[in-house]
Amino acid sequence: MTRTEYYDDPDAPPPNSLVVAASAVVCDEQGRVLMQRRRDNDLWALPGGGMEMADSLPGTAVREVKEETGFDVEVTGLVGTYTDPRHIIVYTDGEVRRQFNVCFRARILGGELAVSDESTELRFVDPAEFGGLPMHHTQRLRLQHFLEDRSSPYLG
Repeated sequence: MTRTEYYDDPDAPPPNSLVVAASAVVCDEQGRVLMQRRRDNDLWALPGGGMEMADSLPGTAVREVKEETGFDVEVTGLVGTYTDPRHIIVYTDGEVRRQFNVCFRARILGGELAVSDESTELRFVDPAEFGGLPMHHTQRLRLQHFLEDRSSPYLG
């Protein structure tokens, strides 16, 4: 299944679902950020995904990082909330999603880097390289807010 992301696009179809999701900024000892190249759209993104009925939001971030990267993490803080209704995600199965994402900071506790079926590549990326990676601007916004090391989370 592939996906197409729209932002503030009058040609985007109207959403037919609302999904609560979590993502995480996970860094290594050198301050590089763990990123995945998504299989469904070939763009770079933070690990993350939709909340399940038995999840908490921080628990969703922990589960998604494990599923998508192989790392066990713990949530250490909040980067921000990302709820812009102009961001629409369209899947080939007919779902047209408006996504509510909460982005956390997390640190690695253990595990080993392993590419999942949702990604084609995983790697730690130096922030100086972000500009050269193909990614949706909503991912860039989360990374920008993380790098700003804000005293309070972004609320948007």
